[in-house]
Amino acid sequence: MNRLQHALLTAAATFLPVAAEAQPVSGLYIAGGGGVNWTQRSDLEPTNGAARAQFGSGSIGFETGYGFVGSLGYGFGNGLRAEIEGNYRNNDVDSGRMGFIAPPRRTSGHVLQYGVMANVFYDFAVPNWPVQPYVGLGAGYGWVNYQNVRVQSASGPRLDIFGTSGDFAYQAIGGVSFPIRAVPGLALTAEYRFYGTLDQEVPSNYVPAANTVVRRRTDVENLNHSIMVGLRYAFNQPRPAPAPIAAPMPAAAPAPARTYLVFFDFDRADLTDRARQIIAEAAQAVSSTGTTRIEVAGHADRSGTPQYNQRLSMRRAEAVAAELTRRGVPRSAMSIQAFGESRPLVPTADGVREPQNRRVEIVLR
Repeated sequence: MNRLQHALLTAAATFLPVAAEAQPVSGLYIAGGGGVNWTQRSDLEPTNGAARAQFGSGSIGFETGYGFVGSLGYGFGNGLRAEIEGNYRNNDVDSGRMGFIAPPRRTSGHVLQYGVMANVFYDFAVPNWPVQPYVGLGAGYGWVNYQNVRVQSASGPRLDIFGTSGDFAYQAIGGVSFPIRAVPGLALTAEYRFYGTLDQEVPSNYVPAANTVVRRRTDVENLNHSIMVGLRYAFNQPRPAPAPIAAPMPAAAPAPARTYLVFFDFDRADLTDRARQIIAEAAQAVSSTGTTRIEVAGHADRSGTPQYNQRLSMRRAEAVAAELTRRGVPRSAMSIQAFGESRPLVPTADGVREPQNRRVEIVLR
């Protein structure tokens, strides 16, 4: 674990200085990762009733192992993702017991696991966070391959488990992604996975005495805990908007225009208390600066259809104009326009809710 912790700290120190604010995944992506795997101690029980009565039950434990995953997925731009995953895990056996095998006991062998899963994820949008938490659930089919697993006493009786068995598999996932600004669409991931299958029936030999081999199948459990780090690359992720640069003012230019931004809640055109405060400041500036022209422009984000967003942005512009009029600004001095989703303050993929794009701009010239 010390080496794993050191690797995680090193990765964090490397990538955090170039991290960008997390955005929802939109379009096709690929992902892969690897890390440490712990397989829970497994109960052992012959599947045949007569064998259970003769040999009893037992269990085996496992050393810390490793695992890898790779996936191909699609993000819908609203936090939801779906993907197909392939996985692999490997753990050595370190202890075991069985009812008919008297102490002292020796164990050997290792267990391979591999499977195909269909996963669904949800990425949480946390404003101004450099990381994006996510959770996921998966279902599919998994195989276990017991390779020369043996539980044996010094006097000779032993249990040999060998071969491959497959059954329904399931998993739960929780993690965070760290987007890398230098490569749009690339993110470092760190996650915990709980992975298991239904009990598997694996071919076995029960050897109670010399020259006696009873061929049976043994019912084994399969539950795993993994910590993995990896990379994810989204092919169609939008590039982050560059920081705005103030244009230089000519020496003889007139006084610059003043702009006031009034923001709205999602799918709303009514004014908040903060919005009324900003409109009041704009109305006061009209009388104190000798403004000759007032532009009121409504905008919307890309979460709806273009036609709906055009109408919504006009309702927002009209609401701001009405409040300016109530505060003494002549409506005849205003130019009222609506641009819908065509002029975003923050470029996003279609369907993305972006608070900074739900606005009305008041420009005093």
